[in-house]
Amino acid sequence: MLSKDLFYAGIYLGKVKDGLFFPSFILLAMIASAEGTNKVVVDAKSEWLFIVGRDIFSQGITKVIGSNKKGAYTVVVNQHDECLGFGRILHDLGDKDERHLVAVRNVSDIGDFLRRERRYE
Repeated sequence: MLSKDLFYAGIYLGKVKDGLFFPSFILLAMIASAEGTNKVVVDAKSEWLFIVGRDIFSQGITKVIGSNKKGAYTVVVNQHDECLGFGRILHDLGDKDERHLVAVRNVSDIGDFLRRERRYE
């Protein structure tokens, strides 16, 4: 028998805040595994920096799958194709003149939950 306290059943896909949709990491993992998804693969150092809330520099990107154009949203994955979050591309990737600039702005990452929990200790 189900409890009367049950409010939801199924998979949490995200939330809407101030008119913008923020996907859950379950949804991001589903998107990351789909064919045709924009993805950037990052090295180990950039992986750690992204998880702790930092942006990604061009030199930390090892591979781009899908769009590499400025303004596109992209899923960020590590070398094992594990979803770390998503971000927005700030300039066309692959431009050799932009190697030392921030390439992908962190929108949401898997470390966000831990940072939010830490605030309440």
